[in-house]
Amino acid sequence: MIHGGYAAYHCDLARRRFFVERIHDNRASLTGDDARHLARVLRAEPGQRYEISDNQRAYLAEVAEITRHHIEFRILEPLPAPPQPDVTLYASLIKFDRFEWLIEKATELGVSRIVPVNAERSEKGLAAAADKRIERWRKIAHESSQQSRRLRVPEIAAVATFASAISNQWPNRYFLDEEPGPPWLLKALPENPHGAAAILTGPEGGWTDRERAGALAGGWKPVSLGPNILRAETAAIAALAILCPLRYFPS
Repeated sequence: MIHGGYAAYHCDLARRRFFVERIHDNRASLTGDDARHLARVLRAEPGQRYEISDNQRAYLAEVAEITRHHIEFRILEPLPAPPQPDVTLYASLIKFDRFEWLIEKATELGVSRIVPVNAERSEKGLAAAADKRIERWRKIAHESSQQSRRLRVPEIAAVATFASAISNQWPNRYFLDEEPGPPWLLKALPENPHGAAAILTGPEGGWTDRERAGALAGGWKPVSLGPNILRAETAAIAALAILCPLRYFPS
């Protein structure tokens, strides 16, 4: 059941949202590609209203001034802040076109941060090439956050080794395992799923025995998404579709 405050928060679905670096003296500036898009494509005019966020709070604002590369906003009022899930996705590296799709959809679902992981069966060379892709991935997360009207843009971290990924001690931590036996993710969750959560998803080809043993030793709980074998990016999104809503509206 959707809480009344959250339903009211989404009463104007037509209004666009943009992220600004900071808000000072009830003013905010939009620059770069977003400003050019707002000015040239959306043809913004002074007095038009939009939503803006500084990654902390969201506000209703109106356009005060427009130049070729700059939009100045005047803050009108703060907007209600819906609950924000604290879910981290540790996603093993896969081919970059599919990884970019994963970032876009994970952002829409509300993930807090995405950590690319260099698993043993990740294709060779992906980790080294990923360093050059981080800024592109952050741009995808930024654009997807605006489209989905998020309060905050998720963090896109640098590539982590598998060992460093499983060393993180999240209160609730799970790894997707394609081997038979683990419980379904939904059934493995606590009755009242409070607190931060993390999900670790594998590459095409799955985990090695060494990785599986390391995750278990690190306190990560193996879970399943059912009997079908899913593609890596599908599995990650399916898991987030279960985890994120439960942390928006815990029972």
